[in-house]
Amino acid sequence: MQTHQFPTHFIESLAQEPGFDRDSFIDTHQNSALLTSIRTNPFKKTTHKTGEQVPWCAEGLYLDTRPSFTFDPLFHAGSYYVQEASSMFIAYILKYIKADEAVKILDLCAAPGGKSTLINSAMTADDLLVANEIIKTRVPVLADNLSRWGTANTIVTNNDPKDFARLHGFFDIILVDAPCSGSGMFRKDPAAMDEWSEANVKLCHQRQERILTDIYPTLAEDGYLIYSTCSYSHQENEDILDWLCDEFELETVRIPIDSDWGIVETESPLKKAWGYRFYPDKVKGEGLFASVLRKGKAPII
Repeated sequence: MQTHQFPTHFIESLAQEPGFDRDSFIDTHQNSALLTSIRTNPFKKTTHKTGEQVPWCAEGLYLDTRPSFTFDPLFHAGSYYVQEASSMFIAYILKYIKADEAVKILDLCAAPGGKSTLINSAMTADDLLVANEIIKTRVPVLADNLSRWGTANTIVTNNDPKDFARLHGFFDIILVDAPCSGSGMFRKDPAAMDEWSEANVKLCHQRQERILTDIYPTLAEDGYLIYSTCSYSHQENEDILDWLCDEFELETVRIPIDSDWGIVETESPLKKAWGYRFYPDKVKGEGLFASVLRKGKAPII
């Protein structure tokens, strides 16, 4: 098993993060095998894959071994998508917040398409998904993955967040899976450790605020903002929730979860906004932070 050399000050920076267990976290990164998970396409039913179900996603499966997906015709036909299990939690959130009537959804930072195909699976024929990717070179793979998924009510765009300002109050649900420092992906991509620094965390925080400021006007009244990162740093997670609640007076939404799943439920320091942390030593998945805010009064559960 490869020994991971964490960036300088990284472990120390997480010492006060909710649910962080230093020894368990390090041991999992150094001694635990990576998981392989897929999400099947509900519009293309097959029986080609079996495995343990991802607890927060009905279409999610853990595979016992990692096959050669490149040589599987069903993969190229869009019968399933290879996706990290923690990120499938967005499907669980959508199941809780999505209204029965037709909705318009924006996936702002969509490439390569994992969360867009996930959203698409939760949609009806009357819903609309705009899958946007800011970086032009990443748009073709996004468009290809959505084409293979096989539904027609999705538009792929290549725009900066500020370009959507003309669509004032247009979207009922906006997902911002924000560019981040990437610490949640260290197990899958050890090279990402070379990019991490405390300065980069601060830079990502500032970028996240800009993106959210630009896109906020397009959120409809009573609409939902789903904010997620693959970072463990509170500057990119709970601090952003406090900023959103203060800057735009958004209301926090608590998502009911099963304690057996191992997800760490958190509250932001100032506004007590609910967030959900995924640690690889606690869940069968990689690092993730997810949260939901509502423009207007949130439901009390």
